[in-house]
Amino acid sequence: MYLADRSAPAPEGAKTAPDRGPVRAPAVASTVLALGAVSMITDISSEMVTAVLPLYLIAGLGLSPLGFGALDGVYNGVSALVQLTGGHLADRVRNHKLIAGIGYGLSALCKPLLLFAHSLGPISVILTLERTGKGLRTAPRDALISLSTPPELQGRAFGVHRAMDTTGALLGPLAAFLILSLTVDGYDAVFGVSACVAVLGVVVLMLFVPSGVDPVPTPSAASAKATPAKATPAKAVAAKATPAKATAATARDADRPAPVRLRDALGLLRLPRLRNLAICAVLLGLTTVSDAFVYLLLQRRTGIGDQWFPLMPLGTAAVFLLLAVPAGALADRIGRRTVFLTGHALLLAGYALLLWAPAWPALPFLVLALHGMFYAATDGVLPAAVAATVPGELRATGMALVGTGQALARFGCSLAFGAAWTLWGTGPALAAAAAGLLCCAAVASFVLRPSAPQDTR
Repeated sequence: MYLADRSAPAPEGAKTAPDRGPVRAPAVASTVLALGAVSMITDISSEMVTAVLPLYLIAGLGLSPLGFGALDGVYNGVSALVQLTGGHLADRVRNHKLIAGIGYGLSALCKPLLLFAHSLGPISVILTLERTGKGLRTAPRDALISLSTPPELQGRAFGVHRAMDTTGALLGPLAAFLILSLTVDGYDAVFGVSACVAVLGVVVLMLFVPSGVDPVPTPSAASAKATPAKATPAKAVAAKATPAKATAATARDADRPAPVRLRDALGLLRLPRLRNLAICAVLLGLTTVSDAFVYLLLQRRTGIGDQWFPLMPLGTAAVFLLLAVPAGALADRIGRRTVFLTGHALLLAGYALLLWAPAWPALPFLVLALHGMFYAATDGVLPAAVAATVPGELRATGMALVGTGQALARFGCSLAFGAAWTLWGTGPALAAAAAGLLCCAAVASFVLRPSAPQDTR
């Protein structure tokens, strides 16, 4: 199982220099850094809105927890459904940057529209369009990261990207808090600044992210390139007799990959490793309470004032930022399965604190720290595991399949948790989610177990 694979001691990307021995390639490709910068800027914009949205909808517009759960579920469910389309389109047109750019652009266009929406209906439509943009860009972006990185460094590359992305998640709520503190029409000011920052992210994508990324060769592919087959005399004579233009056209036709069909995309689920990853992502997503609900639960549990609510995501983001790269590197070294399941165990511990811990002054810090550790151990490790199971020409589609399943499951969790909160109250609703997470984590541990001695890369 690739989720349990370990890295090889010598990366494939290493080069040899005369008189100096092997020279290692950069641990993180420039494409990864450029995409990290785009994600960081975009996340500043998105998290400015996300940080104030629960309070704005519930306290400002009087939305019930059930209504917010439905909206939060749709907010994530639309992204999940569109993610599959974005992944397939990126593989089909062979231009991951184009599809990602359309997604980033659509999200940026939606931000200023929030200035003119002051009721639930228009806000729901705008958020749905914004999530459509996110769904379009996610799989092509992750495919660009994986295709530009050697297999044994996938965890580190995704960790670096997620760390830069989380820097935006850290700065976004802080910016929202400052704007709310300094302005009269605080929510409108947050939405306006968010729109300007989103446009900057699209500009950085267009200028600094390359349009095409060739997959990093596997050892077998590298050896094949290094040892070309000998031409037979007949082939040599034919080559001499063939005009140069015809030879060039033939070479281009041979190098051009076959178009990706929908049947090929759906056929990925026949791969046992990918299918197991998708099943486990769905099961665990069904019991992962959304961030907004975690922050609302923490506020009610500890009595944190409304003015401090936008700062809650900072705790999660700060821990995620500090641990994303070490967690990714650790997953490359000791196995992705171990790190991935440990992350869900940390989330379960956070639920337990919310349920049963006394009202200590340190309780908010402990819960937010565990929440950030959960994301550090799972958010980049899962796509790294998926990348190891899917061929390069279907990379975006494979990532979209798993991401769609996970996001749809979290959509269902938001609906169910909002209904349980409304009907039973916060304690029983969270206890049911914790029990479900424990059961699903046990199943995932069994499904993702190594079935044979693992090869080193």
